[in-house]
Amino acid sequence: MRPITRRTALALPLAAAALPALAQGSGQAWPTRPIRIVVPFGTGGGTDITTRVLAPKLSEILGQTVVIENRPGAGGTLGADIVAKAQPNGETFLLATVSNMALAIGLYSRLPYDPLKDFVSIAPTVFIPIGMAISAKLGVRTAEEFIALLRANPGKYSYGSAGAGTSGHIASSAFLSRIGATAEHIPYRNPGQTYLALQQGEIAFTSDIPSILAPFHQADSARLIFVATDERSPQVPDVPTAREVGLGDYKAYSWYGIYAPAGTPAPIVARMAAAIEQALSDPAIGQRFDQMGTPAMRGWTPQRFEDFLKSEIDLWLPLVRASGARAD
Repeated sequence: MRPITRRTALALPLAAAALPALAQGSGQAWPTRPIRIVVPFGTGGGTDITTRVLAPKLSEILGQTVVIENRPGAGGTLGADIVAKAQPNGETFLLATVSNMALAIGLYSRLPYDPLKDFVSIAPTVFIPIGMAISAKLGVRTAEEFIALLRANPGKYSYGSAGAGTSGHIASSAFLSRIGATAEHIPYRNPGQTYLALQQGEIAFTSDIPSILAPFHQADSARLIFVATDERSPQVPDVPTAREVGLGDYKAYSWYGIYAPAGTPAPIVARMAAAIEQALSDPAIGQRFDQMGTPAMRGWTPQRFEDFLKSEIDLWLPLVRASGARAD
């Protein structure tokens, strides 16, 4: 696997010029009506938290109410399909992830939308490192002990995610493939259900954002056993990297970004991209994302974000197909 590193994701060139504040050519200023951002996952997870951090600032910048609508289901593809089929009038946007924009192509035999044809790229928001946590009820505490447990008990244990085809699902599936073990995947509609199942011992492990799993780690109701990044996470500095526990170059990550239905007028795309960049540049928001361990991806143009999606599809599609993972 050769996914981008956090440093690479954050070091791409900055946009050179400010983008227009008016939807020129549409005959009026935009927006004139409330804006809906569809979050295709349940409340309490990283996508929901990220959007709720950004929404008030976007509302302030754009001078219009920004409403968050959680539409979970089918690994994030249900909500994505809703936006793909929405009117391209600047009133509906999608908070998407690598899961429903890249991984889903290899996971679903009948994906109801085309990530490249049915959406227009606006801007990325944050980069998402992935870590693995195990239930405290397993009686093991280290990655080495957990790997030995899985290998000694083929198919006995299960793992959870926020849905089939999510980055957490693929990260865990790739981990199992790397160590030569098997476990049952249990998809949940709400991230909070996954965390509760982990603490109660209903599932053995899950892969998710280290900072979200950190409170369970600190309370010892679950234990983070590694982070799948090049360096240790500042939020959990006692947790080793995947390489440190013998997993070689295994890495896992995600990213979140804003998309609109294909056909959305270019001036609206430009205005929304500028608003997102302005929101991400706010020191308080940047600090909040840094504290969450999900750094802001600033300085991207819509075209660069579109090119990035194409490269992500090229990277992940062969890996997903090689894993044999399916979501339908």
